[in-house]
Amino acid sequence: MTGHFSHQRKKRRLVRAPCLPWNSSAYWIKRAEKTGSRRIRSFRPAARGNLFVPLNGHPTTIAVMPKQVSPPAPDWFLRAIDDPTYSRLVDVDGCAIHYLTWFDAGNAPRDDDRPGLLFIHGGGAHANWWRFIAPFFAAAYRVAAIDLSGMGDSGARETYLPETWAREIGAVLADSGLGPRPVIVGHSFGGLIAMKYGAEHGAALSGMVIVDSPVQDPNDTPLPKPAPPSRSGPRVYPDLSTALARFRLMPEQPCENAYITDFIARTSIRQTDGGWTWKFDFKVMGSRRFGEPYGEELKALECRAALIYGDKSAIVSRRTGAYMSSVMGPKAPVVEIPEAHHHVMLDQPLAFVAALRAILDGWARDPL
Repeated sequence: MTGHFSHQRKKRRLVRAPCLPWNSSAYWIKRAEKTGSRRIRSFRPAARGNLFVPLNGHPTTIAVMPKQVSPPAPDWFLRAIDDPTYSRLVDVDGCAIHYLTWFDAGNAPRDDDRPGLLFIHGGGAHANWWRFIAPFFAAAYRVAAIDLSGMGDSGARETYLPETWAREIGAVLADSGLGPRPVIVGHSFGGLIAMKYGAEHGAALSGMVIVDSPVQDPNDTPLPKPAPPSRSGPRVYPDLSTALARFRLMPEQPCENAYITDFIARTSIRQTDGGWTWKFDFKVMGSRRFGEPYGEELKALECRAALIYGDKSAIVSRRTGAYMSSVMGPKAPVVEIPEAHHHVMLDQPLAFVAALRAILDGWARDPL
């Protein structure tokens, strides 16, 4: 997040919204709700781009997300991140869960019969990872992207559990107005949580697309578990440029699309006392993210499923893809994206869009 708050002439008592960083959009939305105010303190963005947030029936304009991209970016990318988005909150077990929509959920016409599509980010990531992907689907679908708790602009919790994240998915599906039987798309850790949700509530879904989320054959050597954090708390960087230079993908991999990683980095940090730090809660990375029996949940899915993975992925091999295909069944699409690592939509974004469009089109032609 870039920019700074504008000064106001009169001092007002600030009401701290629980679970939210003070300089996030969600904090000021929550503060306005608590005080009854219809005005939200404005940001001065470094470049163009406003969000229109329906609040108590009154559209409120705030500028939150940076639109500048340091390396040269293609026109399709610039058009995509310039697409209008709406920022909303829903309370889940006392924590404010933030999500984006590419339609005005507060004023959607009653005759809008487009199907729903929800994107779920990976571990330590956030809804902005889908900002350059979601617009390609916004004409045919009501599209949303969630910030799971402890990540992005959602609130923090004392304890993070897969069942809690699954409830957050259900709450956003209900609150966003995505309609009956939406499709959910989950990348990496988000795909694993999507499996948990699908095993319990898949009958209410039209389908689920898993993106480079590994479910190995039980007879194979397990992937090494992520190393525990080497620090007891988040690192604070003295300035924006230093923080941006420290951004890394996890697991680490090359990515030739520097304009994408630059955009992701700029939407992954927040200003705090003493400098800049990452948006995600440090406890998330050491939580029981991988303790679920995701293999059993994949078998128990109550909806149809598909898999997209990168041919250079460090965690989903062709053997793993074949095993997941055997579990999902012979009709489940499995697409290997050439020249893509684990972060498929960053490495080959347009190929990813084409693959996802083909899957969704096939399902639309064969509705359940």
